[in-house]
Amino acid sequence: MAFEARIVRGEGVEVVYAARADLLERALRAALARGCSGIISFGTAGGLAPDLEPGALIVADAVEGPHGRFPTDPLWSGHLAAALAATPLGASLRRGLMAGVTAPLTGADDKAALHRSSGALAVDMESHIAGAIAAAQGLPFAVCRAIVDPARRTLPSAATAGLRDDGSTAIGPILRELLKQPSQLGALLRVATDARAARTALVQARQALGAAGALQPGV
Repeated sequence: MAFEARIVRGEGVEVVYAARADLLERALRAALARGCSGIISFGTAGGLAPDLEPGALIVADAVEGPHGRFPTDPLWSGHLAAALAATPLGASLRRGLMAGVTAPLTGADDKAALHRSSGALAVDMESHIAGAIAAAQGLPFAVCRAIVDPARRTLPSAATAGLRDDGSTAIGPILRELLKQPSQLGALLRVATDARAARTALVQARQALGAAGALQPGV
C-alpha cells in the first residue's frame, strides 16, 4: 500500500509495493537487479489470532502461503523484535507464523477458519511473495506487520473497493459502494479507526527500527 511505503521509505531502504501479485514480483526483481542485502515485508496485516487488536505488531518466524512455507532469518527477526521490545510497542508485540493469501480475506468466519487450520497469527497478500523471492535468491528475509483489522471484524465491501493495482487508493469506487449500500458507513468508520491505530504503530515501529539499525540484515 502507498501509505505503508511512505512510512518505511528512508536512507538505505528501497521501497517496492503493488496490490497485484505480478506487479509486486516484477518490482521486487527489478530492485534485486539493482542490488540489496535482504528483503523485509513491512506494513499492515489482517488479524487471525482473536486476541490481536489493531496496532499489534507481528515479527514473523515464517510465512506460509500458496508458494509454500518460508522461514524468516532468525538473527534479523531477533534484532527486529529486540528493537521493538525496547519501546512501549513491546507490549503488543507477537512472534509467530504469518499466512499468505492471493485475495483479501475480509470475513470474520474465513479468518477464524484460517487461524484454526494454520495457527497463523495474521494474514497478508505480500509476505509470501517476498519470502519466495528471497528464498530463490538466497537473501535474508524478515516480516514486520501491524494488525489493521482484527479477527472479529468483517470488512465492508467499500473498504477494499478503491484499491488500485499499484497499491494506491481511489475514492470514487468507495463512494459508489456507499451510495449502493449506505448501511456500510458505520463499519467503514470502524475500519478507519482501526487503520489509524495500525498506521500509528507502523510509524513508531519504523522509528524504533531505524534508530536500532534493524532495517538491514546482519547489523
